[in-house]
Amino acid sequence: MGGAIADKETVKPSVLVHFAAGGIGGTVGAAITCPLEVVKTRLQSSLYRSSEAAVSFRNPARAAWTHIVGVVDLLRTIRRQEGIRALWKGLGPNLIGVVPARAIYFATYSQGKHAFTVLNNNRETPLVHMAAAACAGTTVAACTNPIWLVKTRMQLQSETPALRAAHKYRNSFHCLYSVLREEGVRGLYKGFSASVLGLTESTLQFATYEYLKKHWVEERRMERQALLPESARGSTLAQSPADWLDTFAAAAFAKLGAAIITYPHEVLRTRLRQTPVAGVTKYKGLAQSAKLIYREEGMAALYGGMTAHLMRVVPNAAILFFCYELVVSALTK
Repeated sequence: MGGAIADKETVKPSVLVHFAAGGIGGTVGAAITCPLEVVKTRLQSSLYRSSEAAVSFRNPARAAWTHIVGVVDLLRTIRRQEGIRALWKGLGPNLIGVVPARAIYFATYSQGKHAFTVLNNNRETPLVHMAAAACAGTTVAACTNPIWLVKTRMQLQSETPALRAAHKYRNSFHCLYSVLREEGVRGLYKGFSASVLGLTESTLQFATYEYLKKHWVEERRMERQALLPESARGSTLAQSPADWLDTFAAAAFAKLGAAIITYPHEVLRTRLRQTPVAGVTKYKGLAQSAKLIYREEGMAALYGGMTAHLMRVVPNAAILFFCYELVVSALTK
């Protein structure tokens, strides 16, 4: 136990393999779960807070079910009032961001994990996984924040009459041009501080996933191998449906726990990226935004859209890691 792999020379992973695997996994996951991303972003914003039912801490199960029903109803409302294409608003910048973000993340993570393992006397520990995830997250946040800002602003635009006045961007490129012209380069990095704060989520997620993969997925794989005839035990079970199902479950569980624990940073990031109203920026920093949201809307607002978020990110993470492991396995055979 102890999460260590000692006395074994670590092999440096291929940057291109992990770059490609991360990009493919990110593309598939983002395209499938984009409608829930639109709902989540809107429910995190102060412009749409009235669309979400109040959180009840007395009966969490009933509250969760109410929110799930609410998310489904909002998906129907968007489709009915704005058309089916509205459910994929922001998919362009989302894919433009997700593909390089996931590719950069997994490539940086794999290289960082190797480097930190070597520095740690070839011992791959949870601390190594956390350090590698933190380095990868910081790199991705710095490279892709402008893309996520454009994506957020495009998703917050609505065709409904009440919010039509806030509809100021014709498309993603017009949004990028407008932000640069009106808010400067610094405007493209709004929400960056919340993204850095959010590194705790990806760090916790990857550390949990690596632990589960080593101490649960691999142990179950060994148990299944022990049941095979002795002549077949040397063959790999990498393509076994049971192995892939375990990997899928481990990725989903790791994301679920990390997302719930660190969720408020998602709301803060969305608020910081909102389009200024009449040229006035309401949310200006992490501490100021958190205090303002708590004072005006209560603690529940810091968890606004969490149901839609979990409905999106948990299967998205499972799909991402599933595709990632599948591509790595295929390209390294």
